[in-house]
Amino acid sequence: MTIFYQVVLPVFLVFTAGFVVQRALMLDIRSISSIAIYIMTPCLVFRTFYLSPLDSDYLYMVVFALLLMFALIYLTKVYTKLRKIRVNEESGLILSTAFMNVGNYGTPIILFAYGQLAFELAVSFMVLQSIIMNVFGVYYAAKGKAPVSGAILAVFKMPATYATVIALLFNVFDIPVPSNLFLTIDMIAEAAIPTVMLILGMQLAMIQWKGFQWERISVALVIRMILSPILAYLILLFLPVDDLLRNVLIVSAAMPSAATIVMYAVKFDAEPRLVSTITLMTTLFSLGSITFIIWILG
Repeated sequence: MTIFYQVVLPVFLVFTAGFVVQRALMLDIRSISSIAIYIMTPCLVFRTFYLSPLDSDYLYMVVFALLLMFALIYLTKVYTKLRKIRVNEESGLILSTAFMNVGNYGTPIILFAYGQLAFELAVSFMVLQSIIMNVFGVYYAAKGKAPVSGAILAVFKMPATYATVIALLFNVFDIPVPSNLFLTIDMIAEAAIPTVMLILGMQLAMIQWKGFQWERISVALVIRMILSPILAYLILLFLPVDDLLRNVLIVSAAMPSAATIVMYAVKFDAEPRLVSTITLMTTLFSLGSITFIIWILG
């Protein structure tokens, strides 16, 4: 219970604040999200990649992320083939199971659980996961409805992509950032995580509590919340990572469905109600599962 009170509960209280405010005032989430996407997150990403030493951990993150995603997609496809589920619904299930909420959920949990160094690793993994989700997530959401080039274009529309490239160049070539400019970046970066946490709570408040497909939800919940961290653990047995990065990646893999994929599902009509319901259910389930996994990892 100590882990729940010290790590999980503080994060959920922020989500709850966003949920309550959105239910009461029905604010325009798009405006707040735009500020987070175009200003706050790029500053956080720049700060992280500018200050972090570049080593083999980044390569292992890429290998881990791709192996885990393809394994989860395969498991979901096995279920959809056995149940003869139509392509549109299959795409919705893949969106719900293969992509985890590292950004506005995983990073604050990891910060509370493991500290600043782990948080910087989590932000790096968040950027990688965002790029993967922009490519493969959009592909599956738009499968049969839009060209794959749209997914590639989406990557180049994300400011965090450019922040990553610029920060890496500054880091590799040891280019100093003026102290007053870096102070501005640092101040905005500090606001990023609380803001995206509030946005997640606001997004959950918009989900409709009706029309549940319990079989689909249950299967997605098992794959996303139970099999995903198990697969993550098995993959990491074959990667030479230290204990801190291992814990960061396993906890990230145990996160609920990414809130971003709900927007993809709505845009491309990939069963948005099913996807949003699974996002809600996995988030609620994570109250217990994340606490348990952090306890198991020590």
